Amino acid sequence: MEQTNWAPEHSKVLRELVARGLSYSEIADAINAKFRTCYSRNAAIGRAKRMGIADSDRPKPPPRACQPQLHRMLERRPSESAASAFRWPMPNFERAAPVALRCVEVDPRHLSILELEREDCRYPYGGDEEGEATTFCGHPRRNGSSYCTPHFHLTCDPVAPPEPAVNTARLRLVDAQDF
Repeated sequence: MEQTNWAPEHSKVLRELVARGLSYSEIADAINAKFRTCYSRNAAIGRAKRMGIADSDRPKPPPRACQPQLHRMLERRPSESAASAFRWPMPNFERAAPVALRCVEVDPRHLSILELEREDCRYPYGGDEEGEATTFCGHPRRNGSSYCTPHFHLTCDPVAPPEPAVNTARLRLVDAQDF
């Protein structure tokens, strides 16, 4: 259990204000004003519970004058129509026409991931059904791509501009001692 830092005089005022029927928010505000503290509403509730004076069947405080104003603010004005309130758009449940898939005339080698070599195409086949193995094309891949040329063009957007050329400049490792 955590130690509380409530001074005895703060607890005494808390007990008095709870007995008067003030709300815990008002109690916290009164204690803060009197003792120049910064207790929150929840701190006052917690301390009252630990002291055994928090009671769920406490009399409700009388309604304040500002509550009717709150109800008036929440009421819809006659000038507002129901259409002006925000509504989520309804989803479109119309049946969509199937999309014609593009395909290429490549006879894949159906290699497993373990059989793939460094320069083999990694275009996947299968694996759609539960327990179905995924195999890969396995044909020689295109420079700068993970796929062979037919699969590279299949996966690229046909209306997109071509990708920029890959820089083929050779890099040389240099030891720090060379400087």
